[in-house]
Amino acid sequence: MVRVDPTASWQVKKCSIHSMTSYCTTCYLLDITPISVLVVSQCVASHVRLSASVPPSVCQEYYNRVLLEFAKQTKVPGFRPGKKIPDNILINYLGKQNVLRATIEAILKRTLPHVMSSVEGRALKDSVRIKTKFSDLEEDFSPSEYLRYEVVVDVAPEVKWISEDAYKHLKVVVEIDQEVIAEKASETELSRRYKAIGPMRIVNDRGLQLGDVIVLDIYANMVKEDESTGESIPSAESKGFHLDTEGADNLLPGFLDSIMGIGIGETKPFRLVFPESWKQENLRGICVQFTVECKELFYRDLPVLDDSLASKLISGCSTLSEVRQSILQTCKEVEQTAIERATDNALLDALTKIVAVEIPQSIFEEQGRQLYGARLLQLQANMKLSEQQLASLSSEKAVNEYLDSQKENITNLVKQMLAVGEIYKRENLQYSLEELEKEVQNSVAEFKSHDQEYDEKRVREQVQDILEGAKVLEWLREHADIQYVTR
Repeated sequence: MVRVDPTASWQVKKCSIHSMTSYCTTCYLLDITPISVLVVSQCVASHVRLSASVPPSVCQEYYNRVLLEFAKQTKVPGFRPGKKIPDNILINYLGKQNVLRATIEAILKRTLPHVMSSVEGRALKDSVRIKTKFSDLEEDFSPSEYLRYEVVVDVAPEVKWISEDAYKHLKVVVEIDQEVIAEKASETELSRRYKAIGPMRIVNDRGLQLGDVIVLDIYANMVKEDESTGESIPSAESKGFHLDTEGADNLLPGFLDSIMGIGIGETKPFRLVFPESWKQENLRGICVQFTVECKELFYRDLPVLDDSLASKLISGCSTLSEVRQSILQTCKEVEQTAIERATDNALLDALTKIVAVEIPQSIFEEQGRQLYGARLLQLQANMKLSEQQLASLSSEKAVNEYLDSQKENITNLVKQMLAVGEIYKRENLQYSLEELEKEVQNSVAEFKSHDQEYDEKRVREQVQDILEGAKVLEWLREHADIQYVTR
């Protein structure tokens, strides 16, 4: 990407060579002493294409400057330092292509900021791309002729709604998981904490009962049409599988009932059919011959659940009632957070359906690379990637593959961000300076606690985006028609 110096100054004169067409076509004659460059601008929704024509006088001047600079720095055999070296000898010594390449680079560096003046205030940061191939410039360049090149720069996109006030009349349906019920979740959490108190004891004198923990080797073979067993099904097999019989909600229906009573060292065969609703599509409707072997069997030696256990369940609690109330309050907060998150997601999804915007490539890539970077950090934290693995995943090829595979998701996310920004401006929403400073300090403290480097300016920009988004979502929740349904 090419960075543009915003402090550069020059005079811009608009001319009337071209008339308005379906897109905006404008000519600028940039008077840059001692340079004059003709720039033709073609504007579309997300970017501007600039065609620059550098006159021969400028090309010749910079060609001469490059030769002069080379002459100062180059020691040519047979010429004393300071002695004038004829141009033809210097060019033969350096190589004509090297001289032309250096001249073109000097011209581009000098003229590009002036070319960019025609989109000053509109161009997105770090989005400038020289579209003309450098090899083509080398092939066509002559100091006595015009040097022509094209530049593309992204501009802030225009957000258009399907109707002027579409976002003011959103109707969304928010689906809530049935499991997200505070009372049920609190009982599950209490049971988990209670079971963690009691030590595990080996079962020697009986078979599996409800409440036990069993370690199994599971083998699975597909049942053929003639009722014989066929090839194994690796995705349904497991060795050393730990099963808590009180937490077996996700098991294949009938599996737990089929193994009840099995003892250590025993093997038990049985057949089950995967339901059509099973999460793994390749297993739906398949009849499977299971063979399980009990490797280990444990029971929990639990004390009586009464007030004496309160402080062990939650520090600071003296009664079982206080424990239940504390856990229930936490679960209610978690439940409310889950509902709010689902509501926000539904509102944001609704915005993507009512907004039309052409997304600049620079914005798409920036957002996609941020998402990929966050994904890499998560992988590194979870899997402890080696330097070689991290380098491979950080390669440009890997990033581009991610951008291609996640194009729709990234596009929708950018549309949501642009729509939120537009609503924030339209509705004149604001956050306080105190809110901004508090969140910036919290973010900086988070970086410091993990010994991570950070750019405070960038952190502030991100916090501003987050606060703007929060204000917009708050506004949308107040004005939208929201219906909650259970899955």
